[in-house]
This record gives sequence, C-alpha cells and structure tokens, in this order.
Amino acid sequence: MKIHLHIESDIQQIEIHIHAPDYNETVEQLMKKLKQQSVSNHIAGYKDNNIHLLQVHEVFSIYSDNGKVYIQTDDEEFEAKNKLYELEERFEHQFIRINKATLVNLKKIISIQSKVLGNPQIVLANDATIPVSRNYFKSLKEALGLGGTMR
Repeated sequence: MKIHLHIESDIQQIEIHIHAPDYNETVEQLMKKLKQQSVSNHIAGYKDNNIHLLQVHEVFSIYSDNGKVYIQTDDEEFEAKNKLYELEERFEHQFIRINKATLVNLKKIISIQSKVLGNPQIVLANDATIPVSRNYFKSLKEALGLGGTMR
C-alpha cells in the first residue's frame, strides 16, 4: 500500500481519495477505520423548536416509539430526525442495539439482570431498566467482553 500526503493551502477541509484495483477486505477495513475516525461526537436533538447538540457521552439510550426516534439523556428527552438504524450505523462503536426499538450507550450500562422467566434487562447509570431481546443478548455480551459467562 502506498500513502501520499499533499498539503494544499487552498483546500477548506480534508479530502481522502482511495485508489484500488478492486474492492477487497483491505479496502473495506480501511473504509471502516476512516468512517470511525470521522464520526462526530454530537447528536442533534430537537426540543421546543430548538436544536440541541448533545455530546454522545451524555446520551443513555436512543429508542423509537410510534415512528419517532427519541434521545434519552440523564434528565431530558429529545427527538431525533434520523432513523434508528442510521444512528446505529453512525455510532456503532458507542451504542449497541438491545431490542428491536432501542440502542444503549455501552458506557452507561452498569449491570445486566438475568431473569429466571422472561428476558434479561440492563440497568443504566441513570437507574433506567430496559429489556434485552434474546436476539440481541449474544452481541451485547460480546460488546461488553463477557463471552460465555452468562446465559
């Protein structure tokens, strides 16, 4: 792989061009890393006709309800204009889907409560409890580095 850097004072922002003979695993990994680096640390939340730029570390969960997407912080709730899957893709390294309608901030999870009957629940740092779908439980354990320690 060759890497070239060109400094041009008339360019307003950084541009990245990738030239490759074909789209392969190396190109895909490079694209993922670049995308990850360019992810913003802010989410736009709407409340009372105002736009609030929320820092990702302030967000506990993002969920959809009746066709709308909401962003939950410790003490407030905002509406998002994005689709849930768009936010999931954008913040794939900070948030994880735990059920069909909910993403949670990995850094806000303080425990997982296993239930004898029913689905497990996660407890967030703001004491909110959210059910975890069995379909997403394995990926949650992997994201938290729990491996095979829980069923």
